[in-house]
Amino acid sequence: MSISSPQAQADTAAHETRSAHRPGQAPRNRALAAAALAAIGPATWGTTYVTTTELLPPDRPLLAAALRALPAGLILLALTRRLPSGDWWWKAGVLGLLNFGAFFPLLFFGAYHLPGGVASTVSAVMPLVVAGFGIGVLKVRPTRRTLLAGLVGVVGVGLLVLRGSASVDPVGIAAMLIATTLMALAVVLSKRWGRPEGVSLLALTGWQLTAGGIVLAPIALSFEGLPGHLTGANLAGYAYLGIIGTAIAYALWFRGIERLPASSVSFLGLTNPVVATLAGLLLLGQTLTLWQVGGLLLVVASVLVGQGRPARRHP
Repeated sequence: MSISSPQAQADTAAHETRSAHRPGQAPRNRALAAAALAAIGPATWGTTYVTTTELLPPDRPLLAAALRALPAGLILLALTRRLPSGDWWWKAGVLGLLNFGAFFPLLFFGAYHLPGGVASTVSAVMPLVVAGFGIGVLKVRPTRRTLLAGLVGVVGVGLLVLRGSASVDPVGIAAMLIATTLMALAVVLSKRWGRPEGVSLLALTGWQLTAGGIVLAPIALSFEGLPGHLTGANLAGYAYLGIIGTAIAYALWFRGIERLPASSVSFLGLTNPVVATLAGLLLLGQTLTLWQVGGLLLVVASVLVGQGRPARRHP
């Protein structure tokens, strides 16, 4: 048994005193760790545009959505061996429709009909839409800090991804706005409903993916059908989107929704256009202008500010 020196005892006491004056440090660190993991989801989604345009068959957004959702959902169901019970049958169906059954085809439609920059700029309004839904559903009033960070994020994404020659398809814009609204509503409802006791995140993700995929599959086959043949690149693209960009990414995203305020999670979605821009830079030979660098800094600042104090509840 060793005896500490007076200096060591003094250092220990000083450390304990400092820790006592920082009671919120541990929860803050846990929140930052949860945010870092949740950000992997939208960061992965940032590669959807380049994957769609470079690897997938053209003009089949419904098929791309169905093959992204249903196989991943069935794999997760097989791994977890857990089905919904009680009111989670309809809750999983609602969330599956919002997150996948409706969101995915609208997302792919926007990817096919809009430049990636325009699509990303439209989707950047999600923190503001989540703040709006949060007032009615979660009874949470957004702070001015949240609203300001949301506006800064939209401006930053616009500077980051828009090009002067970017074409604007009104139908594509409408599709992305609806998709963003549906995903924002899904975030808020997921926060309100939580996760059923004893159910893993992978099981919950599998329920939603399967529900959305069941809706999508017959529609995709009826309106688009299967391509005459699938190349190795096509199969690689579908596998990447299904396993990495969907099953794993959404499990991490839902984990973030569970552990963080809805507004904080929504700001993490802004990592999507950042990664999309970097993917274009690295894989498509694009370059960054000074304005884009400024936009990148604004987006990063928006995400960091968005992880601040939670919004205020109101009766």
